[in-house]
Amino acid sequence: MKARTIRLGLAAAMLGAGATLAAAMQPAHEAHEARADIKDAARHVVAHARLTQETDGVRLRVTATGGLPEGVHGIHIHMTGQCEAPGFTSAGGHWNPTAHQHGTLNPQGPHMGDLPNLTIDRHGRGTLDTVIAGGMLQGGANPLLDADGAAVVIHAGPDDYRSDPAGNSGGRVACGVIG
Repeated sequence: MKARTIRLGLAAAMLGAGATLAAAMQPAHEAHEARADIKDAARHVVAHARLTQETDGVRLRVTATGGLPEGVHGIHIHMTGQCEAPGFTSAGGHWNPTAHQHGTLNPQGPHMGDLPNLTIDRHGRGTLDTVIAGGMLQGGANPLLDADGAAVVIHAGPDDYRSDPAGNSGGRVACGVIG
C-alpha cells in the first residue's frame, strides 16, 4: 500500500511538472484588451477608448466625457503610439497594414484605421462602438500593438468616408496612446 501511494505521488508530481513546463513553453500572453485616455491639446481627458480582441477583429468603444465641440468628428486609429500636442502629428498616418486607400465609400478602401464618425452632443458627450474587422491587438498578420504602438485620434470635422488619405476631416483635436 505504501509503495502504491509513493508511485501515485510521483505520478502526480510528474504530471504537475509537465503541465508547468508546457505552460512555460507557450508564447507570451497576448493582449486581449487595451485602453486609451484621449486628450485635447491642453492635455485634458475628453474621451476614453477601450479595445478588446474578438474573434472577427478588434472591438473599439469610445466614450466622450466632455470637452469636445458639438458636432460630427472623424476618428481614426493612427499608426504610432505618440500624442504630442498641439497638432498630434507624432501619431503618424492612419493604421493601414493592408495598404488600402482611405474610406468606406472609396472603391480601393477602406483601411483598418477607418472608423465611423463620432457624434458629440452639446455637452461634449458621445459614444462609438465598432469592430475593426480582421484587426488584432497583438500577433497575427495585422497587429495594432506593434513595436511603436498606436493611437486613437479625433479630428475637427466629419470624415467624408471617401477622400484619401484622411477623409477630409480636418485637423487633429484630440489623441490617446493605446496601451
